[in-house]
Amino acid sequence: MQRPHLKETLKILGFSALKIPLIAFLTPQVLELSKQRCKVKIPLNYRSKNHLGCMYFGALAVGADLSAGLLALQHVHLKNTQLLFKDFQAHFLKRAEGDVIFVCEEGNKIQQMVKTMKKEQKRVTSQLNAVALVPQKLGEEPVATFQLTLSLKDKN
Repeated sequence: MQRPHLKETLKILGFSALKIPLIAFLTPQVLELSKQRCKVKIPLNYRSKNHLGCMYFGALAVGADLSAGLLALQHVHLKNTQLLFKDFQAHFLKRAEGDVIFVCEEGNKIQQMVKTMKKEQKRVTSQLNAVALVPQKLGEEPVATFQLTLSLKDKN
C-alpha cells in the first residue's frame, strides 16, 4: 500500500477547505504526483458512501477531477493560465466497495497542450482519461473510467 504524500495532501485539504469544501469533506490523499502521473485515494467511509454501501458517484467524480486536475497543475502556472474542465463522462463498471484509487497518466498530453497553447496563443482542449481502482478488492481491475475534457487558455 502506498503512503500518502503529506505535503501535497495538506495543500489540497487547505485549498479545498477554503475554496471547495466538498473536496476537503471527502479527505482525499495524494499517493503519487509527478509530471506524468497522479494517484489520489478517497477512503470509503460515511462521508463517501451511498445507501448501498459503495462509493457515491459524486465522490467518484471528485476523485477523477482531482487526479486529472492535480496532474494538469503540475504543468501550468495558474497566474498565467486559465484551467477548467469543459466536459465530463463516467463509465461505472463495478461497485466501488472499498477505498478508491484514482489514476491519471496523461502528463505527456497535458505537456503538449501547454506547448501548443503558448505557441498559438489560443485556447486548447483535449480529452484526458482517468481510472478508478479498488486494489484491496479487485486489484488492477477498474471500477470506473472517466473522460474529462481539459481546456487551457493563456491569460496574457
